[in-house]
Amino acid sequence: MKSKTLFARTAALGALAIAMAGCAPGGPIPSASTPITANEAQQGAEYHPQLLQQFGGAMSGSQAAYVEQVGKNIAVQSGLGNARDSFTVSLLNSPVNNAFAVPGGYVYTTRQLVTLMDNEAELAGVLGHEVGHVAARHSQRRQQNAQRNSILGVLGAIGSSILLGDTGLGETVSRGFLQGSQLLTLSFSRSQEIEADDLGIQYLTRAGYDPRAMGTVLASLAAQNQLDAQLQGRNNARIPEWASTHPDPASRVQRAIQQAQGLPGSVTNRDTFLNRIDGLLYGDDPEQGVIEGSRFIHPDLRLTFTAPQGFYMVNSTSAVSINGQGGQAQLSLAPYSGDLSNYVRKQFAELGGDQANLAPQTLERTTVNGIPAMYGQARVNNGQSQVDVTVFAYEFANDRAYHFAAITPAGRSNTFGSMFQSMRRISATEAAQVIPRRLEVVTVQRGDTISSLSRRMAYQNGQEERFRVLNSLGSGDTLRSGQLVKLVVRAR
Repeated sequence: MKSKTLFARTAALGALAIAMAGCAPGGPIPSASTPITANEAQQGAEYHPQLLQQFGGAMSGSQAAYVEQVGKNIAVQSGLGNARDSFTVSLLNSPVNNAFAVPGGYVYTTRQLVTLMDNEAELAGVLGHEVGHVAARHSQRRQQNAQRNSILGVLGAIGSSILLGDTGLGETVSRGFLQGSQLLTLSFSRSQEIEADDLGIQYLTRAGYDPRAMGTVLASLAAQNQLDAQLQGRNNARIPEWASTHPDPASRVQRAIQQAQGLPGSVTNRDTFLNRIDGLLYGDDPEQGVIEGSRFIHPDLRLTFTAPQGFYMVNSTSAVSINGQGGQAQLSLAPYSGDLSNYVRKQFAELGGDQANLAPQTLERTTVNGIPAMYGQARVNNGQSQVDVTVFAYEFANDRAYHFAAITPAGRSNTFGSMFQSMRRISATEAAQVIPRRLEVVTVQRGDTISSLSRRMAYQNGQEERFRVLNSLGSGDTLRSGQLVKLVVRAR
């Protein structure tokens, strides 16, 4: 959660979602062989700055330049543009595994997804997959077939509305309530994902890369999903929708590998890739706050809180989401004029949207660890059951307030009680102790083992499991002297 990022207005984000869908409703859809149209180029240029803001901003420096170079080289293979300058490729400062592209030749990948890759061919494969979505005009086709409330549902909490039209609260929650700013693109169907995989493999082959890279990077993403589920205590390996617009990579791994069989191309540039991404920021950026186990710490905002046991957190540029079987919550900030009562009421109104007229049925003032606070609750009937909505706000200064918005089954609003009470300020000393993690590429020395190198991973749990997934090492794999491997260490 960035210290200076506020939720964008619903109208602007609605327009952004439609732009990412890439066409005017009812307009003709260009074919996969059609170059970038003037309309698509205009849309991409208009919304590119907003996308950068929502996804942590574009990184700069040698690592970003390398990603841009690889991305442009593979994008040219699509025929969407005749020159490398037809495309804009951005490395995003985001701690989630994600990549996407929008009409107009704008291609994006997060730094976190790059750190999961093992070679340059995999980077080209991911970016080629995203270009394939654009070339096949998948977003346009989804847009034409979607109902309006489905498009709005994609916006989730970004659009500041959890009650949309005639949809029930529970249904809306399941589609995107309190999921942060990471999901701004429409999900694709399985057939569209497969088509984008196939197009990406074609682009890899044309560029001379090993076409099997599409299957191996999907395998790495599936393994990371499984590990995330294990470490977060979730009973399934499905990556949360806010973390990826491309769910279920595991089901596509074998097919992608089979499609690559017999195709020419062998270039992977593994060592070059690893050396070029050495030092890349890994995980949360302290400027956006960091998650350490069940604790969230923001050194710039000088605050911390602890999630309830059994819940896991995901940080984004504009919010922190807390998720579990017993409910969902989100910490964010909004404009504050010095009146907590008005602030809480406004958050209820924002959550309810124009048609819901949501207001707190109770409103209580309190103090939490010396911080003036106020909370309100409302019970909503969604047609099948009742749910409780809670807004718990804290005044950190005369012009600065933060708030949790939470939803739980009726009668269980106390699920987040310990979290609400755990909010506190942190000292300058505590803030200075928040040190980011970075990727370190090392050469395996004689005597090094998976076990010994894993102990250098900057985590208190799952060190070996994290090391194996990061380096695509199976249970039977070993290391050889001189091999390059990735570690995650504290940046000093």
